[in-house]
Amino acid sequence: MKHEKKRLILTTVICLLPIMAGLVLYSRLPERVPTHFDFSGTPDGWSSRPFAVFGLPCLLAALNVFLYACLNRDPKRANMSGALKTVSQWSLPVLSVLCYGLTLTAALGYPSRIEIVVPLLTGILLLVIGNYLPKTKQSYTMGIKLPWTLQSEENWTRTHRLSGFLWVLCGLVMIPLSLLRLWSGWLFGVLLAVMVLIPAVYSYALHRKGI
Repeated sequence: MKHEKKRLILTTVICLLPIMAGLVLYSRLPERVPTHFDFSGTPDGWSSRPFAVFGLPCLLAALNVFLYACLNRDPKRANMSGALKTVSQWSLPVLSVLCYGLTLTAALGYPSRIEIVVPLLTGILLLVIGNYLPKTKQSYTMGIKLPWTLQSEENWTRTHRLSGFLWVLCGLVMIPLSLLRLWSGWLFGVLLAVMVLIPAVYSYALHRKGI
């Protein structure tokens, strides 16, 4: 538990670190800072300069604390994959530093290549998560949490074995598409359906068979 508290403090501080960069560049930032981008990397959402500098890192820091609370209060936390738990705990700090850097770069008028960087790293993350999904045991905060997967350990195991394969496959698709700048909204929708709908339907089919 002491180790977990130290990790919580460290990851929360990292979530807040981008504020320092925002303060240094504050006078150079426009009044409206781009904080959302479409699949081609074009800004389509803006926030005020104070919110972009202070609000976004604070929001991610708060989410980080909430995530830790959920993971460590799970009654079945002993079942969690240690590696997958570590990935989950470090995802928000990395997201804060990366996205904040890309946001500042775009706000200052430099090419951020966000349309390449974000899906590329997402693809890598899917590869990592997909590799560990089959090794994840039943819990209430990590994994494919459906009524029938939580009721049956065999259903959980089979569903996560399939999910792991599909997530790795989608990660392998995302990486070259990102590098080739062929990413689009409809492709994202297809991959999302593959990762979410297919395991859910498969799990329910197992449930109907009494598994």
